[in-house]
Amino acid sequence: MSISIRDSIRWLPGAPSEPTSTVVLTSPERRFVDIRILKGVKEPGASVDWAFAGISSSEIRDGVRHCTWRHVVDSRTSSPEAVVDEGDIFPQDDRHTLETGRMVNPATEKLTDYEEMWTDLEAEGIPEVKKNSDELIQHPGGRCVVLELKDEEHQERGMAVCLGRYCQGVVRIGHRFAAERWLWEDGEWKRKFRVGDLWIPSPEHMYSDTPSQGEQVRLGDVPLRWRVVEMS
Repeated sequence: MSISIRDSIRWLPGAPSEPTSTVVLTSPERRFVDIRILKGVKEPGASVDWAFAGISSSEIRDGVRHCTWRHVVDSRTSSPEAVVDEGDIFPQDDRHTLETGRMVNPATEKLTDYEEMWTDLEAEGIPEVKKNSDELIQHPGGRCVVLELKDEEHQERGMAVCLGRYCQGVVRIGHRFAAERWLWEDGEWKRKFRVGDLWIPSPEHMYSDTPSQGEQVRLGDVPLRWRVVEMS
């Protein structure tokens, strides 16, 4: 599992820059939520550069690790399965990674070679109230909980990942889309970003009690279609 912060993107042959706040949360079973928020844009509806979720995989090709990210929810399209998202991974040191590949540059709408630099953070634990007690417990490493919404009949797809002190979620219902990011700061969860008006499980829903695999999230006494698909 990993918490990856993008440091820069370079559209070759241009210079590297970072116009976004980009965080990717990846679970032990390779489910991920990737949210890229444009810096300096105050209008929430226009602040999402790209937000998506899915499952990643990797293989070694000619001695290089090649990764593929299969999207199941995507802010840019209601047909996420058609998105091609893959790249080659080159570790730089213990915490930094160079990713190279080719994708559409949104500024030119042309397929362009790119380089992305990433920093991986340790998943830190947070204090939690022990079940049936007021006792606070501190996990030495960050917990990971993944919830998923999947209802093809109603065109509903969503995924939320809480990993350590970060939590992100995306959801699409038909043509409507929403995304949000939470961060544990100063002893509490703070929502750092929100776009759209669709409901997404918050950290409190994911961490309030120890969830069980396959368990439905409840809003009060009402069961929702979001289910726990992974926890560690």
